[in-house]
Amino acid sequence: MCADRLAAVETGPGPAAQARARSAAPPEPRLRGHLPALDGVRGLAILAVLLLHFVANTTPTNRLEEIASRTLSYGVLGVDLFFVLSGFLITGILYDARYDPSYFKNFYMRRVLRIFPLYYAVLVLVFLVVPRLPFLEGSQLATLREHQAWGWLYGINVYIWTQGGWPNNYIQHFWSLAVEEHFYFVWPLVVWLLASRPRALLVTCLAVAGMSVAGRVVASLLGAAPVPISVLTPFQLDALCLGGFFAVLARQPGGAAKLKAAILPMAAGAAGVLVLTFVFNRFTDFGFVVLRPLRGAMLRVLLATILLHALMAAPTSLVSRFFRSNTMIFLGKYSYGLYVYHHFLSFYLVRHGTEFALARAVGSHTLAIALQAGAGIAASIAIAWLSYEAFEKRFLQLKSIFSPASARPGRKAAING
Repeated sequence: MCADRLAAVETGPGPAAQARARSAAPPEPRLRGHLPALDGVRGLAILAVLLLHFVANTTPTNRLEEIASRTLSYGVLGVDLFFVLSGFLITGILYDARYDPSYFKNFYMRRVLRIFPLYYAVLVLVFLVVPRLPFLEGSQLATLREHQAWGWLYGINVYIWTQGGWPNNYIQHFWSLAVEEHFYFVWPLVVWLLASRPRALLVTCLAVAGMSVAGRVVASLLGAAPVPISVLTPFQLDALCLGGFFAVLARQPGGAAKLKAAILPMAAGAAGVLVLTFVFNRFTDFGFVVLRPLRGAMLRVLLATILLHALMAAPTSLVSRFFRSNTMIFLGKYSYGLYVYHHFLSFYLVRHGTEFALARAVGSHTLAIALQAGAGIAASIAIAWLSYEAFEKRFLQLKSIFSPASARPGRKAAING
């Protein structure tokens, strides 16, 4: 009898007991394949950016408009959310494909097919077609040709740095596309080298994120202007690598469940530090050069918890239903085109103060802003939809040729990228 008990201890629970334990444990969230919640997160990010450029960038004329402008100016965090999401998605894709013999070719070709056709088609229109149109001769849109090399080489963020501030033109928003492209160029090699050692990859993600935040602090202390710190790739890697860290951790045994349990503590901790930065800033001006980068880092942690919560929330919860709603998924599906196209409209409207002319017609500046923003967003959605369905989709259909080997035998390679 003692021998039987000893054998049971050495061999562990039998198959039946293991099955009961597995059935009793809550299922881990699915974080691979096509995840509708990721489209919803994209939808939230692009909605924030749209409201920033169509509403917050207009000129407020009363208290209500000032409150709306100040609140919606936080729509700039939509770009940070895109970065966190991209880091999570891309790192997850790379980590899952780490044993694929065509690892590099498949990744880069799928990125090329997703990003390049739209991006370079727009550049062809802006730099080569617009300057030849007589009715646009001499316009600011036509003069962009003078700086076209920065666009062709994905260097708009570097161009902004050379100007020492926002150049105030139609393609300044391409800076974030440049940051992501720089990340896509280097990160696959990092993941490939470290994927067999997940702990080393996790440490690398955190180390790079930490160095990015530290770099912003040092640059601020040295007197760097806020705009260069906001657009140069090394200073944006914390958002991308934070998303990458969570993607790798979620793929470790029990990692998704641990992340789900840590969402609330992470959010509370980041929010607490964020509040302290605002409190401390009331007592010193010097501290702001350090507090600004730290504040940005905490905001990105909060955005990461939003992403994780969207992915892991119970299907019946309000959060899950919001991010999986048809509206948010629709916005997320067309978010790339929306981001590329919308600024051409919003920049023109804001630069020419068209809401004032509209206000004279409708008798209310507040109503004019609402009408203009609604029309601008609707037009952006229409253009993005047409672009995707008539142009981009043709290239996206070719992505199946470069699917990971594990996804080819009759299985749909369903990924959000």
